Amino acid sequence: MQTRAVTAAVVLLLLLAGCSPGSGRHGGPITLRFQSLAWQQESVAANRQLVKEWNATHPDVRVEYVQGSWDSVHDQLLTSFEGGEAPDIIHDASDDLADFAYGGYLADLTGLLSARLRSGIPRRSWRTTAFGHGIYGVPFLQEPRVLVANSAWLRTAGVRTPTPGHPWSWAEFRRITERLGGHGRYGVAWPLKEPVSATLDLGLSAGGQLFHRGAGGRVTVRFEDGDAVVPRTIHDQIATARSAPVSTLGSGGSDTLPGFFGGRYAMVPLGFSYRQQIVQQAPRGFAWEVLPAPAGSGGLAQGVSPQTLSIAADCPHKKEAAAFVDFLLRPRNMVRLALGDWMLPTGTQALKDPALHTAENGWAVGTALAAHLRPAPAQSVRGYPEWKDKVAAPAFQEYYSGSIGLSGLRRRLETDGNLVLARYQR
Repeated sequence: MQTRAVTAAVVLLLLLAGCSPGSGRHGGPITLRFQSLAWQQESVAANRQLVKEWNATHPDVRVEYVQGSWDSVHDQLLTSFEGGEAPDIIHDASDDLADFAYGGYLADLTGLLSARLRSGIPRRSWRTTAFGHGIYGVPFLQEPRVLVANSAWLRTAGVRTPTPGHPWSWAEFRRITERLGGHGRYGVAWPLKEPVSATLDLGLSAGGQLFHRGAGGRVTVRFEDGDAVVPRTIHDQIATARSAPVSTLGSGGSDTLPGFFGGRYAMVPLGFSYRQQIVQQAPRGFAWEVLPAPAGSGGLAQGVSPQTLSIAADCPHKKEAAAFVDFLLRPRNMVRLALGDWMLPTGTQALKDPALHTAENGWAVGTALAAHLRPAPAQSVRGYPEWKDKVAAPAFQEYYSGSIGLSGLRRRLETDGNLVLARYQR
């Protein structure tokens, strides 16, 4: 009697489990958790609306929107992966994927993506999410670094306005910032709270590479002439010419906007998405414009780490998750996400949308830079987060503030940096 009761209880539990909303068994709907890192109001609204549209047309595969945060995403994902509680569809950035991909936490998307999605994004963008022989994320939004300039200030000084077709060189940029500065005002303000990615990404324009992959895929750091152009320019503007203030070295991009609006800085190098904050916060009548970053031997090339969508390796419904990703990144939907985040889509069809080619708020300048965007130098380097935090960030900060010279910077990046990377390549 007791045995029959236990058996009946077990059967009842199994039936209940099979009918749970997220199981997908016995005709029940599948539930997928999509963790989004959208934070700007327009972007959150665009993401939530697309989830709503999916759910309205896919009753058998319901997507649950989960709000994440860029500030804590790496540690949060690591904890959720190890605890077996990771979201099914993961919004992140390509430079955060390497350790997760090599660690087996992300699904290889090679056989899951539609032909339309694979062919609609350039190969150079796919390289940002390729690790080993697999693809572990779909790159869908990218953000060039640009110069945001006080139009009236530049016009009064009579300096040449650069265009994507005729940009400033790094040497010309330095001369112009010296010409614009003086009397307590500065030609440029560098917000370098996070100095590593800014320096390395812009360094591609001068032929910088820094990370070199040798036999067997082993990566070493070599700080060569091309790598020195951008850091030397920034250092000299701050420490020698005094055309840039030392006070912004520890600042984020948003921290420099009050000084920019107040007429203290003529220009600020910022990510393309900062334009939204400028539109919202600029005083009435303040005239500003978007200029391309300076060019060097590599032209307008610069590194980017696109935003990505990945699928957790533990997701039990990978095909359904991939179908949602495909829906989210249809060309028109990709444009909606790009406009909401004030960034550029990676898709070639989406980039043709007229809304991204208007002169207003610098959209056309940013779109003209899309063809020059390349994978960030450290994109697939294992151990990069530790190298950046423990070696490169303090070394660049000390160099820019004048505490060490160029030879000291080179020694720190190469000697100390290669010791860190070696531990990940044994």
